[in-house]
Amino acid sequence: MAVNYGSKRVVVGAHYGLRDWLAQRVTAVLMALFTLVVLAQVIFSSGPIGYDKWAGIFSSQWMKVLTFSVIVAMLYHVWVGIRDIWMDYIKPVSIRLSLQVFSIVWLVGCAGWAIQVLWRL
Repeated sequence: MAVNYGSKRVVVGAHYGLRDWLAQRVTAVLMALFTLVVLAQVIFSSGPIGYDKWAGIFSSQWMKVLTFSVIVAMLYHVWVGIRDIWMDYIKPVSIRLSLQVFSIVWLVGCAGWAIQVLWRL
């Protein structure tokens, strides 16, 4: 006969650790590779670097798609990091939820602005 003393402990969020850790590493590598691609294009371009040169770098379709992918990766990277900070250091649930909602709204706004700038070129 089994006797159950106390309540069963429920661990919330513990199964996200490895996935989030791996996602942060993968997105960081993608952002680093993107930085190297942009640096290579800047270094191997001739003449002064002004608006026309930057617009030329980001005007091709493959670069727009790559930049869009990096923007999405960066949003997820930032979200995982800031969410973990809020969960670790902000104990009152109402304040933590408010900060998380604000962070999501801010990140979506930044993404919209970045995509708008990117596709205007």
